[in-house]
Amino acid sequence: MNQEKAATAQNIELDYQKFFVWLKDKYGADRVYYFVGFMQKFQERYDFLTEVGYTLVFKEVVYSGGKAKGNCDADLVVHVMRDYYEGICKKAVIVSSDGDYAVLVKFLSERGALQTVISPAAPDKCSILLKRLKISMTFLNRIAEHFDKNKKAPIQDGT
Repeated sequence: MNQEKAATAQNIELDYQKFFVWLKDKYGADRVYYFVGFMQKFQERYDFLTEVGYTLVFKEVVYSGGKAKGNCDADLVVHVMRDYYEGICKKAVIVSSDGDYAVLVKFLSERGALQTVISPAAPDKCSILLKRLKISMTFLNRIAEHFDKNKKAPIQDGT
């Protein structure tokens, strides 16, 4: 839930239903995947996200020093690559500020299969590895009016 932490750090309360609809409307997304470490205590949230339309991909959570770790980086990369090579993914929108995805983003961009990267983090917190790529990229704080629970959506999309 890194995007949620990044949003909260910017006083954005992400409405996942509105975000899902916005991704579908703005980018024509066929599928919206949500990668997350599975924790039973969040089952209601997973049920809600599934009802909204997200395709959830779970990672087993391990505990280190009393903290839950559900690192989904490799899972996301393999999933996107598989979908690309199987012809399932024609264009991808990656929602991340993590430089670990720079190689994937570059790969997709070079093949015309990247629509954009949406960084949940503010520009100064987004990985330089992503920002160095010559790609379409936007930041959550610049488009949050469309799906921030604390704000009313604009009449039309100006992004």
